[in-house]
Amino acid sequence: MNTLKFSALLLLGLLSCTEKVIEADLLIVNGLVYDGSDTIPKSTSIAIKNDTIVFVGTKDVDLFKAKKTIDAKDLIVAPGFIDPHTHADRELKDPDLSHNLPFLLQGVTTVVVGNDGDSFFPSSEYRQKYEAHGIGTNALMLVGHGTLRKQVMGTSNREASKDEILKMQALIHKEMQAGAFGMSTGLFYAPGSYATTEEVIALAKTVAEHNGMYDTHLRDESSYTVGLIAAITEAIEIGRQAKLPIHISHIKCLGVDVWHQSDSIIQLIESARKEGIQVTANQYPYDASATGLKAAVVPRWAESGGKDSLFIRYDDKTVRASILEETKKNIVRRGGPEKLLIVKTDDSLFIGKTLLEISKIMGRSPEETVFELLKKSYARVASFNMNPEDIHNFMQQPWVVTGSDGNTGHPRKYGSFPRKYDTYVRKDSIIDLATFINGSTSKTAELLGIEKRGKLLPGYYADLIIFNPETFQDQADYTDAFQFSKGLIFSIINGKLAVSDGKFTGALNGKVLHKKSTNSLN
Repeated sequence: MNTLKFSALLLLGLLSCTEKVIEADLLIVNGLVYDGSDTIPKSTSIAIKNDTIVFVGTKDVDLFKAKKTIDAKDLIVAPGFIDPHTHADRELKDPDLSHNLPFLLQGVTTVVVGNDGDSFFPSSEYRQKYEAHGIGTNALMLVGHGTLRKQVMGTSNREASKDEILKMQALIHKEMQAGAFGMSTGLFYAPGSYATTEEVIALAKTVAEHNGMYDTHLRDESSYTVGLIAAITEAIEIGRQAKLPIHISHIKCLGVDVWHQSDSIIQLIESARKEGIQVTANQYPYDASATGLKAAVVPRWAESGGKDSLFIRYDDKTVRASILEETKKNIVRRGGPEKLLIVKTDDSLFIGKTLLEISKIMGRSPEETVFELLKKSYARVASFNMNPEDIHNFMQQPWVVTGSDGNTGHPRKYGSFPRKYDTYVRKDSIIDLATFINGSTSKTAELLGIEKRGKLLPGYYADLIIFNPETFQDQADYTDAFQFSKGLIFSIINGKLAVSDGKFTGALNGKVLHKKSTNSLN
């Protein structure tokens, strides 16, 4: 600050004699700041020192001595997005892909891994790998129920014995002590689908002892088995009995059988929340789901024991008819073969084609074509089976946050957060900008139990993003799901630039976050 200006401020009483120059690594000025919790943005400056926000306010910028100043004029400044449901661990373990660019360029600064009951085990081994080669975003881990069930019982379709439950509880205890934030289940998928509610409650109680949370892919999002409403009721009962927060992953009404049930589900969850059960959910902003082809349409009983067992049954003429009949019903439940788009398989000829198109190429029925594809390789499918009314209804609930379920072949891995902004905030006005930001940052941090992230406040870790409100949008679609989003100008993770002027800096600034367990040895 020059002497004349300094003296003038003193005379006006706007600066005390004792006020000192504030040293900072980064200073952000002139941006429209959404702090992650307020509904009205402010024009404030933000100073960062090391990995921490040291100032948020309106002091004269000349009071700061910063190594780098970012002029965010006409741009939006917000906390970095937190994605509560990803499969990014598959990239984080690979030194060549651990930059995590599909998520980073969406504005995501923290990803959750180990969802759907499927986690890398033991987590301590992978934590060491991530820390050794570096990761582009922060990551926190969940322990997968299905993973632990495989460790103890394999993939058999049977109830767990008391001794097996004790063994799984012991494994959960170790994983929570190692820093996991909670347990995930994939009760729709084998082997999680073979577990009773009582088994899950018993394991969730162990998680609760460590102050952890429970994340679930519901037992049924449609009308496959117990039905959607019953699956929601089961999740709530697990929370009630185990006394821990319940988080429903990618909440949806999947398939025409359950369309328009969102009102009933919302009432059910609101009632549970009034009872004191902490129930939340995440949602990806697309009308098509995606999962493995086998998981989508093959009956669970037929795959008990794994893929080899499935094809032993399929090759048995006395069983094949039943398998094909149930597979046909599941294809209809998913919207029909014309609504099932193959997004990943080893044979590039079939990628981007519907199951109906492939069945015509093969000269087989759609249900038979499923097994021909599965014989060749693993296959993923996107199915267009959601109703806009339900999507909008869930999105407007204060307990629903943004998530991607980002996985290979579906555009949500590259575009969920910008798409939600561009489509549902900017174009369709389903929610406002503050609701989108708060539901992608502070609310997610709170439900996960992440400390000092998700808000732009002094003393919080410096995870923040700056994006252009005119150009922030997704580029990936169902014909090309691998296009990076655009419009992110800066990303700062743990106080360091990961994206600068729209380009990845090459820096791996992420950390593996540890849960502070009340029953931890750490």
